[in-house]
Amino acid sequence: MRKDEDLAISSQPGLPAVIRRKSFFETLQDRLPHGAVHIFGALASLALFGVAAYILAGVLSNIRYADLVEALKATSGAQILAALFCVTISYVALTGYDFAALRQIRHHAPYRITALASFASFALSFNLGFPVVTGAAIRYWIYSRVQMTALQVANITVITGVTFWLGMTTVIGFALVKGAESLAALDGLPVAMHMALGVLILAGVAGYGAWVALEPRHIRLRGHVLEMPGVGSTIAQVIVGAVDICAAAAALYMLLPQGVHLDFTAFLAVYVFACSLGVVSHAPGGIGVFEATMLHALPGASQESVLASLLLFRVIYYFLPFIVALAVLGADEGARRWGALREAVARIIEERAP
Repeated sequence: MRKDEDLAISSQPGLPAVIRRKSFFETLQDRLPHGAVHIFGALASLALFGVAAYILAGVLSNIRYADLVEALKATSGAQILAALFCVTISYVALTGYDFAALRQIRHHAPYRITALASFASFALSFNLGFPVVTGAAIRYWIYSRVQMTALQVANITVITGVTFWLGMTTVIGFALVKGAESLAALDGLPVAMHMALGVLILAGVAGYGAWVALEPRHIRLRGHVLEMPGVGSTIAQVIVGAVDICAAAAALYMLLPQGVHLDFTAFLAVYVFACSLGVVSHAPGGIGVFEATMLHALPGASQESVLASLLLFRVIYYFLPFIVALAVLGADEGARRWGALREAVARIIEERAP
């Protein structure tokens, strides 16, 4: 051991004390000036958003409004219905994020509560941004009904985040290997490079699975110890995350014009890359960054037709669930208030009865 300050001792009721060497990143963060990591992250996000805005502005300057309207009209009802079906599958899979997290923290909640918390938190955080804050707030509001603490909600938020990134990395690793030839034709890089990168990413996912399989793993979050999912839960996370990502990508793929000559496997890699940039930028729903990446990457079709598909996808996958989530939350809260009022009136009548 180098120094005593490079050791971390963590404890939490119900979990054994954990004495371990701090990771390189934890030690580096401790030695940097306070807030330096957050400032660097914010500057990197702003820089990424600025580059995407510059690219998007250049694309939009060449867009003809009349052609965009025609492209929107050219989208068939069958395409929209197929996209809606895929979006439904994606949001159903998202409820599996919370279901797996609840199993991990050994807390039971009715599926109705789980589905409501998951759907509402994702639908609102996708549009409002800052999912760690907005998603956790919505989850706590709903899960507090089943006696869940703020720390447990924080644990769920972390586990759902891990599920999302496990799904993303697994999908893009698979897509890089399976769609290597199509991607090589798209970006001009060697096929072997795509395959090697895909294998490396999949090896990283497998390595993480092996890491959590060897022994129980814990991470520190603001002084608290959170238990990471074991190998069985990790496999479930990978499956659920991959289904969600593939279904969301399929929704956009269904809306693309016929001029886009790209098979679905290669499209998955492009979609996940664009989503990753959107998440890193911290823009709500990756707006602007996601569109700029997709417009720059998709081959074969006019930019008006691709932009029309992206606008429809934004409405179907982001705005429509946002409106539904607000309506469902309002109806649910109204039903709870009405139920509480009925119980109060019933008690008053019972107390005044002779």
